[in-house]
Amino acid sequence: MNGLTKIKEPKKARIGIYSAGLHAYWEQFEGLLDCLKGYNEFIAGRLQEMGEVFNFGIVDTEEKGREAGEFFNKNNVDIVFSHAATYYTSACVLPVHQVNKAPVIILNLQPAPEMAYEKTGTDRWLAQCVGCSIPEISNAFNRSGIKFRAVNGLLGLQETPDFAKADENTCERPEAVRAWKEIEEWCKAAGVKRTLQHARFGFLGGYYSGMLDMYSDLTMLQAQIGMDVQVLEMSDLDAYLNTVTEEETQEKRRQIESFFEISGDSPSDPIAKKPTEEQMQWSAKVAAAQEKLVRDRNLDSISYYYHGREDHFEEVQSGFIVGFSLLNAQGIACSGEGDIKTALAMKIADICGTGGSFCEIVAADFNRDTMILGHDGPFHFAISKGRPILRGMGVYHGKRGSGVSVEAKVRPGAVTTLGVTQTGDGRLKFNISEGEAIDAPILLNGNTSTHIRFSEKPADYMDKWFQEAPTHHLALSVGHNAGLFKKIAELMEIPYAIF
Repeated sequence: MNGLTKIKEPKKARIGIYSAGLHAYWEQFEGLLDCLKGYNEFIAGRLQEMGEVFNFGIVDTEEKGREAGEFFNKNNVDIVFSHAATYYTSACVLPVHQVNKAPVIILNLQPAPEMAYEKTGTDRWLAQCVGCSIPEISNAFNRSGIKFRAVNGLLGLQETPDFAKADENTCERPEAVRAWKEIEEWCKAAGVKRTLQHARFGFLGGYYSGMLDMYSDLTMLQAQIGMDVQVLEMSDLDAYLNTVTEEETQEKRRQIESFFEISGDSPSDPIAKKPTEEQMQWSAKVAAAQEKLVRDRNLDSISYYYHGREDHFEEVQSGFIVGFSLLNAQGIACSGEGDIKTALAMKIADICGTGGSFCEIVAADFNRDTMILGHDGPFHFAISKGRPILRGMGVYHGKRGSGVSVEAKVRPGAVTTLGVTQTGDGRLKFNISEGEAIDAPILLNGNTSTHIRFSEKPADYMDKWFQEAPTHHLALSVGHNAGLFKKIAELMEIPYAIF
């Protein structure tokens, strides 16, 4: 990113882990407990790559279960992985999750793809029968009102322990790769939840009048997400603007010229021209003020809009797009038109390292079977094909004023859209869709846009999309992330649709 770094790093998930077994086995079968402890330490070691780990060890009695629950409470964990190490009674582990209320993921990870049937005794068999208790715990959890999810597959060891009889080197088996991908996504989801619970979103100016889908109750957002919302005035930003020095403006100008290609006049759109020197300097000065506001107010995101009437603040907002695009690259999700719900979607995608650019439907291309998505608002460099282009806009269509805008397309490959909407009952909802960005012609009008080919033809795709009560904005991320976004929704108890 040419030297731009995140202003605020996402928080790591606090991960709880324990392995479940049956106390009666340890005296009966020498070596079994040590083998299972080794599996526990292997899992904890892998989880260290994904967050801050709190390993209780072995839970093999009801008393140990209550002790583990208190241990996880003390360490304020975001998620608990319950490793089924062998058979165990549900009475051992139910107290863990009656005491501790963090979401629980059962790990049904078999050490070997198959047992060495002709030389395996009961002791080695007990280290393999890890799925035996899952139906039992499923029933006990259901009757106790405790939600759980399970990850099923292979453990993924790189070598076979001395205790084993079968080959347990399964790290490259698809059943292990799939399982650990699921585990990593759960940890990322827990990290998103923790980050948002500590996040501060700025709401600068107001909504674009009449966009009813975007209006939201800010208290509702804090109640359902945990984020703090700071209501900001244009005069707040203007105060920082008045402190920007010539040196700070020039430094921001250097950043802009490093990140963007400065365009000539558009060959097709008469309102999209080469930015003037005055527009470039003003965008740089405003960008410096925007970053000062973010740092001083400790913001994680800004949604913004100002409808001026030939006043000073209209001039200020004319320089918004470039600076807010730079802030997107620094991990501060910035959405136009006051759309704070889409700022949330963008922030989620950014925390996950998948970009998250401000988009809406531009048009369908029925010859290419694509939907064209884009917007005139701030762009996210993480999804860009090449350097984005800056164009001087004589008119911001549908808005007052003029200024510099960003024109870009998304690099070809897998993409996922994430829309955060609000339904009639006042609940947030995720709308998620995977597709492929393709390299195809776009308009040269100072807007970002790209062709996305979804799983269905455009008309069929829109039939499903429009039934999900969407907002007309969304966040565009790179990669196929539906499984990850679904897990985030589930951990945050937010309804979702995947289409």
